[in-house]
Amino acid sequence: MGSLNYGLDAKIIDDISQEIKHVHGLGVEVAIVIGGGNIFRGIAASANGMDRATADYMGMLATVINALALQDALEKKDIFTRVMSAIEMKELAEPYIRRRAVRHLEKKRIIIFAAGTGNPYFTTDTAASLRAMEIHADVILKGTKVDGVYDKDPVKHKNAKKYEELTYIDVLKNELKVMDATAITLCMDNKLPIIVFNLKTKGNIERIVKGEKVGTIVK
Repeated sequence: MGSLNYGLDAKIIDDISQEIKHVHGLGVEVAIVIGGGNIFRGIAASANGMDRATADYMGMLATVINALALQDALEKKDIFTRVMSAIEMKELAEPYIRRRAVRHLEKKRIIIFAAGTGNPYFTTDTAASLRAMEIHADVILKGTKVDGVYDKDPVKHKNAKKYEELTYIDVLKNELKVMDATAITLCMDNKLPIIVFNLKTKGNIERIVKGEKVGTIVK
């Protein structure tokens, strides 16, 4: 979305795809779970009276739009990608099949997972955790607008304290806005670390992959 009120900012998409290209060039297998809040937020629509399941399905369709936009940007940089959708739409994307996803990674293709889990009442965070388990990912990198997890909103509070490291229990107990409780619990049960970092800072993904301390790690 960039600085726009809604929709797609071509420069932001290009910047993100460039970051992903650098990391992919290191030989790292990359899978991306993409949200749709720049186009439609199911929870917000539900709060305004829309049926929650309907609103969530609309949100899933928004993630497909973003997935196709990111795929286009990556393929313009000569990176082979596959969009895999949890909701079948064979003209646009492959259906999500776990073994096929793993095979794409082995062939050094970037996978973009769209349409969340395919089920209403589950967030993109939960989709990211679930897909990460299924493809045996080493880590979840959660790109945000701030450089880690804070005890309060750093945009509104100048005295907000940043956490360098947290446990899953810390996040759940203190209701820190890392990922929703379902996603955190999934990661905790499977000992999958989460690194929360600022997606806007150039080179952050590559620094994390190379082992530098960036953002906040939850483990």
